[in-house]
Amino acid sequence: MKPANNHGIKRVIRATGFSIQGLKAAWIHEAAFRQECILAIILLPLAFVFNTTTVESLLMVITVFLVLIAELINSAIEAVVDRISDEIHPLSGRAKDIGSAAVFLALVLCAITWALILLPKLL
Repeated sequence: MKPANNHGIKRVIRATGFSIQGLKAAWIHEAAFRQECILAIILLPLAFVFNTTTVESLLMVITVFLVLIAELINSAIEAVVDRISDEIHPLSGRAKDIGSAAVFLALVLCAITWALILLPKLL
């Protein structure tokens, strides 16, 4: 039987609370997430300062959020791997490396997107 508070607006409120807890945990425990949040605080307003179209601004904003999303997923993978065992294991290393690669690709995508949009406007 499902709990009575697992539907409708109560479920949405509870899910939002869990999401906020996750953001707080990432901020407290993950230096990379804090750094990327600071970068986002700088970049997001800039996405609207330059003479860009709505679509270009949206692409710039999306890529910044993709970096944050990838970092959150990577941090979750690392936490689960560390929870399972502190023993060095090739699969644990592979999981962490793949999560890190996802963050790296998100950062590359962000840099390429911003460069392709802004460089022609600045040159």
